[in-house]
Amino acid sequence: MSGDDSAAEGPDDGGPTVDPHAVGRGGEGSADDHRAFWADAVADEVEARDPDDPVTIKGGVSPSGIAHLGNFNEVMRGYFVAEVLRERGREVRQVFTSDDRDALRELPRRLADTDGEIVELGDVNAGALGENLGTPYTDIPDPFEDGHDSYAAHFTALLAADAEALGVPVETVSNTELYADGAFDDVIERVLRDADAARETLAAHQDGVDGEYVPFMPQCSECGMLTQDVTEVDVDAREVSYRCSGIEAGDRFIEGCGHEGVASFREGKLPWRFEWPAQWEVLGVDFEPFGKDHAEGSWPSGVDIARDVFGSEPPVPMVYEWFTLNGEALSSSSGHVVTVGEVLGLIEPEVLRYFFARNPKKAKDFDVERLDQLVDKFDRFERAHFGEESVDDRLAALAERAYPFVVDEVREGRVRLPYTFAAVLGMVDDRELRVQLARDEGHIADDTPEWAIEDALERVERARRWAERCDNEYNYRLQSELPAHEFDAAVAAALDELADFVADGHDGEAIQEEIYETARRHDVEVGDFFAAGYRLFFDETQGPRLGEFLGELEREFVVKRLRREA
Repeated sequence: MSGDDSAAEGPDDGGPTVDPHAVGRGGEGSADDHRAFWADAVADEVEARDPDDPVTIKGGVSPSGIAHLGNFNEVMRGYFVAEVLRERGREVRQVFTSDDRDALRELPRRLADTDGEIVELGDVNAGALGENLGTPYTDIPDPFEDGHDSYAAHFTALLAADAEALGVPVETVSNTELYADGAFDDVIERVLRDADAARETLAAHQDGVDGEYVPFMPQCSECGMLTQDVTEVDVDAREVSYRCSGIEAGDRFIEGCGHEGVASFREGKLPWRFEWPAQWEVLGVDFEPFGKDHAEGSWPSGVDIARDVFGSEPPVPMVYEWFTLNGEALSSSSGHVVTVGEVLGLIEPEVLRYFFARNPKKAKDFDVERLDQLVDKFDRFERAHFGEESVDDRLAALAERAYPFVVDEVREGRVRLPYTFAAVLGMVDDRELRVQLARDEGHIADDTPEWAIEDALERVERARRWAERCDNEYNYRLQSELPAHEFDAAVAAALDELADFVADGHDGEAIQEEIYETARRHDVEVGDFFAAGYRLFFDETQGPRLGEFLGELEREFVVKRLRREA
């Protein structure tokens, strides 16, 4: 992992003690340009240990439930640090372990199919899961029966596809394959050869570790379940004897089949608190970000196990804050998640990368209904990078430093339509009308290149899907042809008068106010007058704030439609 001699020093030998909460605080956005981006501060910590190339950055997840946006906390935090190190001339290997040797301990309520679409458990072969509780994920048939070797392979394929969609060159590593290839054999031997020391180290962090505890979980050769009941250890032969009594699953116990047998070190797994530091050792990990849940539990025990059991130094750590989804905690098992594929259908990849590039120490909420706010912040961030908007020193420094890592290419001349305006354009199907409306609002100039126009229109499609998903005030369709209608004389006269007002060049806010005044002057119920407008433009009786919407449209088109001219 590290190339200097201090890497093997333990706490009694003066080895470095790193506060995982402190690493990465450079993201606060100081005036110092080099430290404005938290990834630079992390890269400094990594390089301070003088690691050999390739520098290894790791993340990991147990493949349960749905591969979702929250899983990408570790992927994206690692990605930005990897990119900074590559910029400095370092060779970097970013790996993401699928902890697929873990046992399935409960049935997820929802899953994601091969296309990343979320489905209910009842929509798949649930028996493939229900019949395999207590079994490693790689031994569970794919419930979608779509060509993957296992449920774990299905999950990992989704993660890999999402990483590719975000432009992250991450290498997925299967824990099961590492065990099968013997990569863990030596570390397992070290744990079991001095099991007393291993137990003593773990007991300082975890209750219930007694003299009978064996830090290894063999897999039953009869039923395939993992068991915690080891009856004898033969370290020289690298095998254990076991009884398939079952496995704990939260507050319950999954009963085993009772079979007694012998398993090699390759036919089982280490418990998590040993497996995590074993991964650092086997993969030579130099940096790993993780959520705050591990900071007070698995990380302290992992540090002690790495130093006292394996005789190695743990990697540079960084704790990140979780983010919530629509104000509530993400939960893969309950299905309260959003997938990367779903998000990329609503916002550009660079906007999502920006979400992860911001300070990892601050809690955030990913509110799908208010994605317009996130996009607006990204657009401001981009303008700040190009000096097109005056911002405070902290944001200016962050934009200058981090923006190149967020976009595929630093390119001037991009057109970023405001997201809600893009949603308004999404009400229109005609491409040329969309372009004309954007020109009318000053977003597209006569000399705007075609590539920039096409890029801008891609946001329109995403904003349209956002409106449909949230069923918000933008989820309407402007009718290109005049809808069938029938109005009494008072309403018709009021519409003609409103057309004259629009023709005079008033903005959307003024039009909104005039709708009320015009209705009153003609003794028309305000609700009926709005309904008439919605009928003409949407062939509906309700819709968005009508005046403001009409203010966004081409004036001549609005005037003709209000006058009921085909």
